[in-house]
Amino acid sequence: MTHPYMIVLGNEKGGTGKSTIAMHIIVSLLQKGFKVGSIDIDARQGTLSRYIENRHLRSQNLDASLLIPEHLPIFPSQDPNKHVAHEQDKSSLQQAFEKFKNCHYVVIDTPGNDTFLSRTAHSYANTLITPLNDSFIDLDVLVRVNHDINELKPSIYAESVWEYRKQRAMRGEKKAIDWIVLRNRLSSLNSKNKEEVKKILKALSKRIGYRLISGFGERVIFRELFLTGLTLLDAASSKNSFSLSHVAARQELNELMAVMNIEQDTLIAGNQ
Repeated sequence: MTHPYMIVLGNEKGGTGKSTIAMHIIVSLLQKGFKVGSIDIDARQGTLSRYIENRHLRSQNLDASLLIPEHLPIFPSQDPNKHVAHEQDKSSLQQAFEKFKNCHYVVIDTPGNDTFLSRTAHSYANTLITPLNDSFIDLDVLVRVNHDINELKPSIYAESVWEYRKQRAMRGEKKAIDWIVLRNRLSSLNSKNKEEVKKILKALSKRIGYRLISGFGERVIFRELFLTGLTLLDAASSKNSFSLSHVAARQELNELMAVMNIEQDTLIAGNQ
């Protein structure tokens, strides 16, 4: 029996677009005919859960139904005993995995802070996607930046990914986490700051082992789509025609899916 392919959206900083990217990956996979489960570990904030609720409401108001994943929010244990809380969190995650065992993919949205539940989910990632806004503040999540690019020091989060890779290996997983760092909300204007961030991210990618891609430009459409439950892939369900900016954003999504390079392996595994 094959297991679902786990895609984790992770970054210990909020406001980087994890939930929006998660939703677009989910719908892209659903439209390709895959069975997809989604887990919201950031259930207290609940952005992905709210996005999916909005999608359900939108679907009810349309003649044609929208593709919607099986979804499960997970709240962290509130038990005052740390050991008990951790065991309850692990149990909640395993129950979610059991619920989605027949899915091709499970997409997991994590909070913008460090929690035991988030760390555990990270360790199960086949692909880990870390969106970063194009600023030195967001860059600090990955690396402690000094004036000298040769003195880059990986951050706690970057070191944690190495630990997650070790945990996967200890469980007997054959493939390491494929870590993708995605530059998000990119300005259309060139700037010294933008080029410096790109330079540092490229230098760091070889050192700590991630693939760097340019992701999505800064576009108002992403904030508008959340309220309707729609994605860039739902043009047929929208009464408004998409602009050239929307078309460009959809191309950026297609490029992300191509870079992830996961669909062929899943099709082969599903036919075994």
